[in-house]
Amino acid sequence: MPDQQRFQFGRNWQRFLRVVDADRIFAAVESLKTMLNCDDLTGKRFLDIGSGSGLFSLAARELGAQVHSFDYDPQSVACTEEMKRRYRPDDSGWTIEQGSVLDSEYLATLGVFDVVYSWGVLHHTGNMWEAISAACDRVTSGGRLCISIYNDQGGASRRWRQLKKLYVSLPPPLQTLLAAAVAIQHESRAAFIRLIRLQNPLPFNDWARKKRDRGMSQWHDIVDWVGGYPFEVAKPEEIFHACHERGFELRHMTTQCGGYGCNEFVFVKAST
Repeated sequence: MPDQQRFQFGRNWQRFLRVVDADRIFAAVESLKTMLNCDDLTGKRFLDIGSGSGLFSLAARELGAQVHSFDYDPQSVACTEEMKRRYRPDDSGWTIEQGSVLDSEYLATLGVFDVVYSWGVLHHTGNMWEAISAACDRVTSGGRLCISIYNDQGGASRRWRQLKKLYVSLPPPLQTLLAAAVAIQHESRAAFIRLIRLQNPLPFNDWARKKRDRGMSQWHDIVDWVGGYPFEVAKPEEIFHACHERGFELRHMTTQCGGYGCNEFVFVKAST
């Protein structure tokens, strides 16, 4: 797919860097510890496929892992490099490159890793199933694969795909307006649901929880959600079967129960 038809993920991550602080880094570290069920990655190799802002590469390095980050988008690579420059300058334990998960020759040069992490990335490559297979191949025996993939909602997902395709065709000012319109609709619906549940309708608690749970930003996530194209989806059982066939056992799964957003998976590769 021509790059001009893709969402500029790196541009969004560059704006996110402005709000990165110690609290967001702490949240990312705690999220990774919970996901992997461990407090220390010393001596482990960590591959971040589609590193984006570099926040979770930084979190893995803070836990002691040897980290290799790569991203297809040059601006995302620059964001990850900036994250390293700010918080771990001259760190030989963290390497950053531009590359594609669909480039088999590039991946073959990397070897295998104890943790392969690709959060909300593989469904934006233009060939999700090939990307998932490639990520599986980078996991060493007994290692973990951590991925999140957009949930398949049938017709709703097809409509979202058309919205995303529209977004990337618009000039930047209209992209911002479209993202704002979706954000207003989303927050209005959420506020109504909170009201009928006799809860505070204001969204601030939800925004704070997003920052606390993963260190992320509500607005930057909205822009990513509205604009993220290419866009593919899968049902949870499809991801389970695809990875199980490649020798992986499911250790943890969080699904959207038929709603929008990403289903989250942690697999362990069977020892050989």
